[in-house]
Amino acid sequence: MKNPIQVTRSSMPMFEEYIEEIRDLWDSHWLTNMGIKHNQLEKQLRDYLMVPNVSLFTNGHLALEIAIEALELTGEVITTPFTFASTTHAIVRKGLTPVFCDINPEDYTIQTESIEELITEKTSAIIPVHVYGNICNVNEIERIAKKHNLKVIYDAAHAFGVTVNGESVANYGDASMFSFHATKVFNTIEGGAIAFKDSDLKDTLNVLKNFGITSQGSIDYVAGNAKMNEFQAAMGLCNLNYVDEEIEKRKKVFKKYIELLGDIKGIKLSEPQDGINSNYAYFPVVFDDYKYNRDVVLEKLSNENIYARKYFYPLTSEFICYQDSFKIQETPIASYIADRVLTLPLFSDLSLEEVERICEIIKK
Repeated sequence: MKNPIQVTRSSMPMFEEYIEEIRDLWDSHWLTNMGIKHNQLEKQLRDYLMVPNVSLFTNGHLALEIAIEALELTGEVITTPFTFASTTHAIVRKGLTPVFCDINPEDYTIQTESIEELITEKTSAIIPVHVYGNICNVNEIERIAKKHNLKVIYDAAHAFGVTVNGESVANYGDASMFSFHATKVFNTIEGGAIAFKDSDLKDTLNVLKNFGITSQGSIDYVAGNAKMNEFQAAMGLCNLNYVDEEIEKRKKVFKKYIELLGDIKGIKLSEPQDGINSNYAYFPVVFDDYKYNRDVVLEKLSNENIYARKYFYPLTSEFICYQDSFKIQETPIASYIADRVLTLPLFSDLSLEEVERICEIIKK
């Protein structure tokens, strides 16, 4: 049997390059607590993402939790159930109530025309999710937020490096959370960041990710530990050198999938969005009245040592841990897509021959 093809594969620099990057840590012994490499990476990410402020975290989930806390959200937060567990968990773990809005059938992002009917006197924010590298209707979300005086935090875990009509996606909303998990387009092994405009938020985020310490001997907040360490930052510094090249490689794989699967009855692909310069993070396929359903295709691929993923399934609103905890809104489009979607293998080193093999298995 041929070597397995995973749904994703971590991008890594040359071994020698990473070793050279971490070499001076053996001289300084400064391994964490916002060290030199941490600060270098923050600066380089501000430049790359074209934003005034970036704060680094040990992972994207804690970054989102701390952003929620820093912006002092209360009550209800409008979001989408078509996302990874982390988005909804962060809302609930901060003592807030998620209010689930349906998604668009075209790009799987939050259905903006349904947001306002979900707003109540308890609503404090919207947490939309950029999905698979597809970007939410940021202008309409901004209009709604201003009209109702709501905060906006984007879950941008899938959107690193994406631009909207030339503008970095990191510049929308009050804050954007990026995940630098090993499976993402850009990784720091584990890691994450908050991009934000209001510089006054910087000190608050730094305190909340460092046990609430405001100065030596003074702890003013009940807080945890979410600091990115120097080894993570070093991996980020190396990987950032190649991220544009990695995206271009992913684009070739993406376009090959489109070429081979684009005209097949019963297979629905996510169309490119106007004005969006994508990062080609994932390749979702919806099996909509295809000759085989999603689960059969998944099984046939796995029998050939090819591992796709039911992503996102189930909806977060269907998690057992949330049942009887709060009202769960009906989201029929999200449910429909979740029951039929499969993300196919996509990473920069995936060969076009392997893409052809995957598509042949699906088609036959």
